[in-house]
Amino acid sequence: MIQFRDMVTPIDCVMTEETTLKEAIEVIKEKKWNLLPVTDGDRNLQGVFTRSGLYQMMLDQMPLETPIKAYIKKETRTIRVDTPYHEIEEMVKTSKAGTGIVLDEEGKVMGLLTKTEMVMALLKSANTLKDQLETIMMHSSVGVLMMDDKLEIIYANESFSKITGRSIDSIHARHLREIVPSLAIEDLGHHHDETYQCILHISSYETVNHKEGKIVLFQDVSEIEKMAEELQTVKKLKLTIETTLEHAYDGILMTDERNVITMVSPPLLELFNLEKTEVLHREADSVLPQLKLRKVFKTETAEFSDVYERQGIKYIVHRIPIMKDGRVIGAIGKVMFRQLNEVSELFKRLQKAENKASFYQGQLQKSEAARFTWDHILSEYPYMDKLKKSAAKAAKGRSTVLVRGESGTGKELFAHAIHNSSARSDGKFVIVNCAAIPEDLLESEFFGYEEGAFTGAKQRGKVGKFDLANGGTLFLDEIGDMSISLQAKLLRVLQEREFYRVGGNERIKVDVRIIAATNRNLEEMVKAGEFREDLYYRLNVISLNIPPLRERVHDVEHLTEKLMIELNSMLGTSITGISAKAKTALLQYDWPGNVRELRNVLERGMTFAEHGNIQEEDLPDYLVSKVSVTNTVSLAEDAELGAIKKALSQASGNKAQAARLLGISRSGLYEKLKKYELTV
Repeated sequence: MIQFRDMVTPIDCVMTEETTLKEAIEVIKEKKWNLLPVTDGDRNLQGVFTRSGLYQMMLDQMPLETPIKAYIKKETRTIRVDTPYHEIEEMVKTSKAGTGIVLDEEGKVMGLLTKTEMVMALLKSANTLKDQLETIMMHSSVGVLMMDDKLEIIYANESFSKITGRSIDSIHARHLREIVPSLAIEDLGHHHDETYQCILHISSYETVNHKEGKIVLFQDVSEIEKMAEELQTVKKLKLTIETTLEHAYDGILMTDERNVITMVSPPLLELFNLEKTEVLHREADSVLPQLKLRKVFKTETAEFSDVYERQGIKYIVHRIPIMKDGRVIGAIGKVMFRQLNEVSELFKRLQKAENKASFYQGQLQKSEAARFTWDHILSEYPYMDKLKKSAAKAAKGRSTVLVRGESGTGKELFAHAIHNSSARSDGKFVIVNCAAIPEDLLESEFFGYEEGAFTGAKQRGKVGKFDLANGGTLFLDEIGDMSISLQAKLLRVLQEREFYRVGGNERIKVDVRIIAATNRNLEEMVKAGEFREDLYYRLNVISLNIPPLRERVHDVEHLTEKLMIELNSMLGTSITGISAKAKTALLQYDWPGNVRELRNVLERGMTFAEHGNIQEEDLPDYLVSKVSVTNTVSLAEDAELGAIKKALSQASGNKAQAARLLGISRSGLYEKLKKYELTV
């Protein structure tokens, strides 16, 4: 509803008794006000200067600079801004004055109220209310029909249009008898209309010319019937629940949001020797405190109690919260006590069987599942980070991936991670080491064999690795060690995505993604005729080259820290660090066995370490001695280089004289200069 404060015209100028006629004329002309409130310096009302006073001063031929003091009207009617709205409405109706002075809560002048402004404000409010009512009626599911005193339709909403199947334009300005012939409009109240299958509500209202109009509301019976059906469904559901509770094997009760019991089953009453009247509509914790149902209202989580006992009968309470919109609106208490011992024993046997099955299932899954992800590939070398990102992109596709690198660089880790980040991650990850399986068995390992395919074959045959990997990934490690004949069969599988089992005639269709790995130079093998060129190009669709550890020296220290944490857990050791000498030895070693060799060296060092730190003597002798020889050679070369530079300096760059100073031939000096890349 519109506020009285919103109807007031605020006063933004000050008029006092000393205001001149000229100033008053200018304000009245600019503001178009009928009167000006006259105040003191503190906005207290002293009187009003009206247009009548203005005209009188002009008739008296008063100069424009004359103060208005003598023409101020002292008696005036004021209205406080906090006056109730109905009183203001009555004052406006009865007052002959067109403008009133409005005072604030402290009695200070704050503005003017004119009848015109009030009428405009009420008109605006009425229009807003009209728009709001029309919006409500247009979206209401109830049909609305409004008529004047002659029963001619002046308004109909969309719902009425849908009920009657007529457009609003065809309804408007028509007589009611044309639209609803069967309606007895004289009878107010509720009626049923057979024509449109509606319940009607007829009421009267006063029109603008003070006559009686009619309003009819049409409620579609089908909606009421639908509500009745839903109510009936709820009743049936309640009856079903009550019947279930009556015949429940164990004790059950339900509570509402106040934890007041609404339903209870006979077995529960029997266990606690209670009557239904003693329990129903009572607070659960006051009647059955041993159930402790109030807990789930705080935890909002289902829970089992410990085993309780009553009169020699053991029972367990299952407390279940009933949730709606994220809050608990009730609880279910299930008391299990019938043959609890037998159930417990059965559960133990079942749990034992499940644990056994789970163990074997886990072992099977471990043998055919990828265990590593990108997080297991540890490196601070920028190229390795780029390589991991490229491999992750390759994992999203279906193309064959060839992982290349020296032994121990982590080719298998890349294969595991590619599978785990691919769309086939839920499928199996099957590994075949082409170098570890004898040549004569490799084909049967790949493709399996039929019953009786060869002497010693299993009676029911064998499933091959391609069968096992169907829908997943097959990792072919050391692909460079595969025979030429098997390479041809592998190429056929990659091209046709089908194969024959050894000794079989049936074509087996497979969907397998291949990841291959090798530490050999396949290009040289292709030139030498040791590797099929067509298979090479088939495998080398996406190639990932893992750099050796000697090319990423900074990774040695990073990997050492990470591997020591893992090895401490595995070995049960408590090694906290590594001595400076030992660390220097690790950094200077060239690691031909790469990360695998580093892990083995650390495992040995942590096993031998006696003082909480790995010392140089805890490292393998071959590593320490190789680093020492390298350092000795390096020191000798440094000394030789220094001597050559000194001799050249003393000889002012003359090579023959420098050679004599060094005691070597001139050609020998040239060889040394070439070795150390010195130019003079």
